[in-house]
Amino acid sequence: MNGRDRILARLRAGLSDGPVVLPEPAPVEGRVMEATERVDTLVDRLEDYGATVLRCRPDTLSHTIIGLIGERGWKRVVSVRRNRVGHPSVLGDDPQLTNEELETVDAVITESLLAIAETGTIVLDHGPGQGRRALTLIPDVHVCVVEASAVVDDVPQAVASVDATRPTTWISGPSATSDIELERVEGVHGPRNLFVVLVEGPPG
Repeated sequence: MNGRDRILARLRAGLSDGPVVLPEPAPVEGRVMEATERVDTLVDRLEDYGATVLRCRPDTLSHTIIGLIGERGWKRVVSVRRNRVGHPSVLGDDPQLTNEELETVDAVITESLLAIAETGTIVLDHGPGQGRRALTLIPDVHVCVVEASAVVDDVPQAVASVDATRPTTWISGPSATSDIELERVEGVHGPRNLFVVLVEGPPG
């Protein structure tokens, strides 16, 4: 039974006076990507959304982030794992900064739970290294560390990997929306700038 037949069967069942018997839904099977294709697809999607992607190895992660801080001239940066960066501009979030204080920082650095190649989406469940939700919504710049090994093909795989009892944040590029004139407005619901540091390769 194809998609058209299933739709018609649902319509007939809804219009009938007898008991409703619906056909079993067909299983959804996504395309399985190779590891390299999976990561490259994620990068393409993120860049299409306007995010900046930096690729590095595990042993150059700290150097990559420090270089980004210097290049952008950031003076106040909040990092959930401050010891991974080792830069005088990097602050911790313990004790927690107030919302007013978060509005004054130049950027926040967090890790991620996983990323979805097909949609270019980063998922956080605010576990270790990911920080609380306010950190990823209030500052104007979000630097998110994504492990290549944690990139999945599609949304069904991501949903299956997420603990449904935890709060999650799904990020597809910098925050943006359109006003009534359909003009793009950035930064209304979160950071206007998203930097993704993609860590590829085994730990050093």
